[in-house]
Amino acid sequence: MLQMKKISRFLILFLLGTLIILGCQSKPNTSTNNVSDSAVLNIYNWADYIAPEVLQQFEQEFKAKINYDTYDSSDALYAKLKAGNPGYDLVFPQDVYVKIMAKEGLLEEISPQNITNIKHLDKQLIDQDFDPKNQYSIPYVWGALGLGYNGEKTGEKIDSWQQIFSRKYQGQVAVNDDPRAMLGVILIYLGYSPNTTNPQEIEQAKNFLLEHKANIAAFAADNGENLLEQGEVTIIVEWNGDILKRVQENPKLRYAFPKEGSLISIDNLCIPKDAPHKELAEKFINFMSAPEMAAKNANFVHYATSNQTALDQGLINQKDRHNPGIYPPAEIRKKLTFLQNVGQATALYDQAWTEIKAQ
Repeated sequence: MLQMKKISRFLILFLLGTLIILGCQSKPNTSTNNVSDSAVLNIYNWADYIAPEVLQQFEQEFKAKINYDTYDSSDALYAKLKAGNPGYDLVFPQDVYVKIMAKEGLLEEISPQNITNIKHLDKQLIDQDFDPKNQYSIPYVWGALGLGYNGEKTGEKIDSWQQIFSRKYQGQVAVNDDPRAMLGVILIYLGYSPNTTNPQEIEQAKNFLLEHKANIAAFAADNGENLLEQGEVTIIVEWNGDILKRVQENPKLRYAFPKEGSLISIDNLCIPKDAPHKELAEKFINFMSAPEMAAKNANFVHYATSNQTALDQGLINQKDRHNPGIYPPAEIRKKLTFLQNVGQATALYDQAWTEIKAQ
């Protein structure tokens, strides 16, 4: 990129040093602390999304070293792998991204004989359309997009998309900064599919948000629960597990699924293409799918486990198990819809979202 013909020796050394540093920053932390290279597992995941004791137990049982890097959006994960796997062995994409990345050759096939604990998983969550026969993914936890709010400030139960756009909440709502998710729930509210590819329907959802933009105080990227807890907003649109962590700590906070319906999402364990330690990654997936480990993780993250045996054996914290905000009743669950890959129509969602944020 540099086009200068004459550069001092000092400057050359400085630039080389800078490039080396930047190159290291794009790769996972690979410090092994004297552990053999074959026993190193590089994980790329959301922050605080695995119980620390589970990671420690895996390291002890398998004499391994875990390096844990984090991202704050599914788009960030996708962009990282699209540019070429910098050395990760495990990632945790949402269902719709599993389908996209598998189609683009960004994921390794999982050897089914190595995941014997798949027998413990909820049959409603395996062999889904986004990954038939679970060739590339194993379900971890699942959740739904809903409404968190300060009940003391609202003075009413908030359980409808219509309510959050009432004039009384102008400048008090943080929406999820995800084009597909946020436009998706508005499409549901308007009576359309959140997976529509119809430009007119997407345009209607965009216009609805623009008409009610005075209510939007922030576009929250995986931190809406912080804005709610700190009192910067009164209502947030966020994934249930993120909100429910704060609800348990703050009696003023509440959570509800919108009665019109919403989105469901499964986060999955996947092995990115060219993972340096695929065999160890499969051992980790199987380890995470054991009922005891699945329960420890679910009790830590406050999302619904995909592990039916953990539920049947009563290993899930009873307060969480009987919380309809985590394990919704059948009448709510049937109104939850998976996002699907909409192909070229993704550009319509992205463009609509850009216009909403710009105006």
